[in-house]
Amino acid sequence: MQSPTKKTFPVLIFWIIVGWVGFLILPWYGIEDFWTFEWLVDGYPFDSDYAPGIFLITQGEKLWLAPLLLPLIGALFAYRIGKEDARYANTLILAGAFGFAWLIAQGFGIGLRGWSYGWLEAIFGTLDDRQFGMGYGAMLVSACFLFLLTQGIAARGAVNGDVFVVSSIGFVVAVVGVFVFFPIARMLIAAFITEEGSYSVSVFFSKFLSPRLWGLGCLSGGKCGAAWNSLVLAVLVGFLTTVLGLVFALVVTRSGFRHKKLLRALTVLPIITPPFVIGLALILLFGLSGSVTVFVSDLFGVQPTRWVYGMPGVLIAQLLAFTPIAFLVLIGVVEGVSPSMEEAAQTLRASKWQVFKTVSLPLMRPGLANAFLLGFIESMADFGNPLVLGGNFDVLSTEIFFAIVGAQYDQGRAAVLAIVLLTFTLSAFYAQRFWLGKKSYTTVSGKGDSGIHPHMPNGLAIPVFVSAGVWALFTIVVYVMIVYGSFVELWGVNNTLTFKHYVTAFSVRMGEEGLRWTGSAWNSFWTTVQIAAIAAPLTAGVGLITAYLLTRQTFIGKNAFEFGTMLSFAIPGTVIGVSYILAFNVPPIELTGTGVILIVSFIFRNMPVGVRAGIASMSQLDKSLDESSLTLGANSAQTFRNVILPLLRPAILAALVYSFVRAMTAISAVIFLVSAEYDMATSYIIGRVENNDYGLAIAYSTALIFVMLLAIAILQLAVGKTNIGRRMSPPKQ
Repeated sequence: MQSPTKKTFPVLIFWIIVGWVGFLILPWYGIEDFWTFEWLVDGYPFDSDYAPGIFLITQGEKLWLAPLLLPLIGALFAYRIGKEDARYANTLILAGAFGFAWLIAQGFGIGLRGWSYGWLEAIFGTLDDRQFGMGYGAMLVSACFLFLLTQGIAARGAVNGDVFVVSSIGFVVAVVGVFVFFPIARMLIAAFITEEGSYSVSVFFSKFLSPRLWGLGCLSGGKCGAAWNSLVLAVLVGFLTTVLGLVFALVVTRSGFRHKKLLRALTVLPIITPPFVIGLALILLFGLSGSVTVFVSDLFGVQPTRWVYGMPGVLIAQLLAFTPIAFLVLIGVVEGVSPSMEEAAQTLRASKWQVFKTVSLPLMRPGLANAFLLGFIESMADFGNPLVLGGNFDVLSTEIFFAIVGAQYDQGRAAVLAIVLLTFTLSAFYAQRFWLGKKSYTTVSGKGDSGIHPHMPNGLAIPVFVSAGVWALFTIVVYVMIVYGSFVELWGVNNTLTFKHYVTAFSVRMGEEGLRWTGSAWNSFWTTVQIAAIAAPLTAGVGLITAYLLTRQTFIGKNAFEFGTMLSFAIPGTVIGVSYILAFNVPPIELTGTGVILIVSFIFRNMPVGVRAGIASMSQLDKSLDESSLTLGANSAQTFRNVILPLLRPAILAALVYSFVRAMTAISAVIFLVSAEYDMATSYIIGRVENNDYGLAIAYSTALIFVMLLAIAILQLAVGKTNIGRRMSPPKQ
């Protein structure tokens, strides 16, 4: 029989080593550049900026770190006790909980100016020292305490004593708490802070009840408040994108249209396009010097107008940008309706229209609700198109931006606006869940389905094809203008074709020192690719682990756990950006201005996609696979790694590519979080737009589109197509 010590070695000793390495070796506080290791030759380990925790204590500095030695030593005692002893679990829980609690207390209690709160100074007196944000060492020690705590909880019998499962739950709860709930809480608090730094409810209501936010002047010919503008626009976009998405889904799945692959590619194209680029294309078409505007003006002799600037232009741009998202949601739902149920209805002498109205459409209800919700949230969060086309049409996302980066720099107003925006999106989220209720929409069982989907009734097919044709043609024209505009010298003034914009952005030279990336866009391009490439696998990893816990495990608080992991789905990127600035600009977690904050924002903004992709795929895997693996002696970690993950290849690829694409084209959160050192492609393009350098902006956007096309092509080749029925097409009459 193995000794108790050996039984606990693999996991426990690893985290004990991690904790001691963080405390004894690595810099405790954050360094200027997270990615470099220049600190190794720059005063380490005696310089207080780079010193490990133990060196700071021995030098008489940061003595508040000394109590952390107690839980680290306590973990060693637990290792010596062995798992069979009842004291083992209690010691680990005590060590992990105390260490974690002390880290939080000292992190929030002491900041850049000493005590962070006046009441602490009143109790303990003036503190002649200060501390910065967490570094490598503090990060590893906090991870050590977290996993000591979860191992102690597992040893007490939680979730059948499964260390992997309990540790995974603890990890997900911790990171979601830190990077989702904590920033939102800081944002809520900021809305009540006065200019003097005190708290006041009246300050919140004075900003919340502002006429600029809730005014109804548009009813009498004036301007409506930003809240009403955003709400009306989001409802219209949600409804219209759902209708158009369903139209394209029906053409692809319920018709004999021969060019379905081209239609799929066309509908997916806007997803890989920075949203505001479509707004630029609309300016090239319908602006004062736009092609359509000039043509109509010359043909009918009418005075050109600026009608495209305002709600009409923003609405059209958002429909072009977000209809493909609705299509991708609905294509799976429409294909997922069991053909056998529709054939059964036809067998009972129901007409095609009756089958569609009473069988097919009701079963598409979850997809319709999700498509509307996505369109609503995307519209609320959209920053680029309102900035480019908004004119005097104020919306919450741009108002938040100007409150932060404008001359007013009013963080309190930005927080209030973000709360209103968050309230709208969460209300839509709950309204969707209420509308769907607890009804079952399951139509596909484990049995084979040899049925085929019937074609649309003629009365529906005609308007569907007309709508799809008009919208597809309009989309093609918009993208032709995007490409053409990137080669024009100066749109509306000098339409000479040129490669100048591409040369300016992406020029490369060979010099004595080798290849030099001399184009002005290269820095932001490589930064974007690097950050997106780092964020994508982390997003997929966190998402799939969460999906595994939700589909394969039962534990207390599972519903609350699921809500927490999906909350960022309902939080617009604009709100994420503002809350991250407020939360991570000061200790204990200082990330503002670094590349890490961009990676973290992408992970938790896109994590729900990985969760949903994983849940959808894991729900199709019989749990007997897990049980067989466990019966053969494998633990949960080995089962997840060797059995489940290999069967989740499509979900992994979908999460990876979606996360990569969204990180490459995101703007709503990025615009608040970029810095001079870490400039992203979309913020660079927005900068060119603000300087009226449309040619360079469109050229850069066109290059991004081709990069994203390559990613989508790889996804389609790797994943392929899933068919429910065994027959590929209806039999010939």
